[in-house]
Amino acid sequence: MTRVLYRGGRVFTADPQDPWTDAVAVEDGVVVAVGATARAMDADQTVDLAGGLALPGFTDAHTHLLMMGAALGQVPLTEARSLEAIQAALRDARAADPDATVLRGRGWLFDSVPDRRPTAAMIDAVVADVPVYLDANDYHSCWVNSAALAELGITRDTPDPAGGAISRDADGEPDGLLIETAAVQYAWGQRDAAMTDEERDAAVDRVLDAYGRAGVTGVVDMAFDEHGLAAFDRAAERHGGLPLHVAAHWLLENTGDRERNLAQLDRVVELARRPAPQAVRVVGIKLIIDGVIDACTAAMGAPYADGSNAEPIWPLADLAPVVAAADAAGLQIAMHAIGDAASDSALTAIEQAIAANGDIARRHRIEHLEYAAPGTAERMARLGVTASMQPVHADPAIFANWAAMLGDERVERAFPWPEYEEAGTLLAFSTDAPTAPYEALANMYVATTRASALDRSVPAVHPQHALSLAAALGHATRDAAASVGDGEWRGRIAPGFAADIVVLDRDPSSSADPASLLAARVVTTLVGGRPVYAAEPVA
Repeated sequence: MTRVLYRGGRVFTADPQDPWTDAVAVEDGVVVAVGATARAMDADQTVDLAGGLALPGFTDAHTHLLMMGAALGQVPLTEARSLEAIQAALRDARAADPDATVLRGRGWLFDSVPDRRPTAAMIDAVVADVPVYLDANDYHSCWVNSAALAELGITRDTPDPAGGAISRDADGEPDGLLIETAAVQYAWGQRDAAMTDEERDAAVDRVLDAYGRAGVTGVVDMAFDEHGLAAFDRAAERHGGLPLHVAAHWLLENTGDRERNLAQLDRVVELARRPAPQAVRVVGIKLIIDGVIDACTAAMGAPYADGSNAEPIWPLADLAPVVAAADAAGLQIAMHAIGDAASDSALTAIEQAIAANGDIARRHRIEHLEYAAPGTAERMARLGVTASMQPVHADPAIFANWAAMLGDERVERAFPWPEYEEAGTLLAFSTDAPTAPYEALANMYVATTRASALDRSVPAVHPQHALSLAAALGHATRDAAASVGDGEWRGRIAPGFAADIVVLDRDPSSSADPASLLAARVVTTLVGGRPVYAAEPVA
């Protein structure tokens, strides 16, 4: 056994009572001592932190692994802030790969498109010879061209699926935007059917490499399926194990039929009971209750600025039986709820499950909570429900459209993380990649400043909701690991915990400039004491 001592910088332990120290000793993949005790130990190897910071590896507590890996190989459109810029990016991508039979992009924003109404004709003007599929930044809509509509077989006679819509022009013809479940069933269904195992393997390798470079040692997938399970099992065989901890939630579809909805649980229960160790630990289910505020598809307690509102994708009558059955089976339930009507419905379903199933171990979650009614945090704390939130979704560079869709005093309560802290709710941070950048340090910058990591020229929005660096780091390490039941063995730098450690080349906690988080560079990422990423020396 080799004992390695890390010293010469600062160490963030994620212990709320004693968060900072100056040394950590690691042996056989486990932390054996911190602080003065570690410094007093004999070590086989000493690593000089060189004034940098060591901290627990980040856990991205809400991500979409295969989608992120695929997105890393697609045309990026978030920074294309006009139709002309989007069209130029598509034109260039097509010219760069003229033999491609499909063009896929991701990340476009509604307020980058005239009147927020993307149409097939806008894409056809620059790429008409192959199908084009462009996922919105929130991944709740897909913008397609005429060739894609033809490939999907969508015509004026194609009905809207439950929980979604096919956008149509004044004459009733599909005009190129697939919303919510229409995007899932048509665009994503086509994508999954067309994607080869080789392409999925490449996507997995891209995401593993990206997370290692970002200092992420654990992830919680929120849309897992058979494709993802097989791809990650293959990756574990190729690499002799995965270089990060993977917990997964199986995505369930609301079919509108109670028995069919409940039948989907059978496969999840089977996977959750697989004996350890497994490359991927299936821990529960994911239910998408509503959409997003940017597209006015989140279910709100009061209408949007334009007078519209949205019906939930999982009405309570459909939701409650699935939640009760999953709770009884010991599965963790993760519910996407962005609007306050959706989070109220989610908590009501959990309350009904508790009443039905009694006092059993449970730790359910609500994902996003972008706007929740006052009192929601306290209600979640009473029920032991985790608030899973994404600081990068509050980036001011993408906030204007969100605010415009509500247009009233609700905007002031956007992403109010301190409310959850004060209520005693477990608050787990994540990125929801690929709907937002996956880089953990950029996520921490938004959390601690409410300023933009995407565009430094954009002023901060709602700085009263910003957190201290120690609080933000704790939510992204300790609490993110605890959100899937791992809080007793990883997520902290403490004796007996897994040596999942990230070393930065500088210590942002010692700088008066919050932008030091954006300048910091991951030097080393350890998982169980084993290096999974080491940066090249700076020339």
